Amino acid sequence: MNYSKTEVGQQAFKERSSALSARQRSAFILFDGVKSLRQVLAATTGLGMTVADVEYMVAQGFLVADPSAVAAAEAVTVAATARSARTPQERYAEACPLATQLTASLGLRGFKLNLAIEGAAGYDDLLALLPKIQAAVGHEASRPLERALLA
Repeated sequence: MNYSKTEVGQQAFKERSSALSARQRSAFILFDGVKSLRQVLAATTGLGMTVADVEYMVAQGFLVADPSAVAAAEAVTVAATARSARTPQERYAEACPLATQLTASLGLRGFKLNLAIEGAAGYDDLLALLPKIQAAVGHEASRPLERALLA
C-alpha cells in the first residue's frame, strides 16, 4: 500500500506540530505516493517506526492511502513489514542453524559448505552462501532458510 501526504499533514509538518513525533516526522518525508509502506518502514527501521505510527498518521489525516490499493495487499504488506523489521543479527541468528542443518544432511558432500557456514562472520556472509546452499540441497528444501534470511 502506498500513502501520500495530505495538506493537513504537510501543514502539521511545516509547523513542527507536537502531533508528529520525531520518528514520525522522519518517516513522513518519505511518504510520496510512490514508495510502498514496506519500503518506508524498512528505511526507518532504525528509528523504531512501526505500522501503528502509520495508522496514527492516517487517523490524524496526515496521510491518505492510495485509492487504487487493495485491502488484501495491505494485509500482506503489513505482515511482511513486521517480519522484515528484524535486524540482520536477528536474521543471522535464525538462519545459521537452518543452514547448518541443511548442509549437515548432505554428509561428506556438504562438508566444505558446512565449514563455510561456520566461518560466516554475519548476515552478509551467510546471505552470500544462500545460492550455493540452494544449489546443493534444492530450492524447495532451502525455502525456510531463504525466508529466514530475506523475509
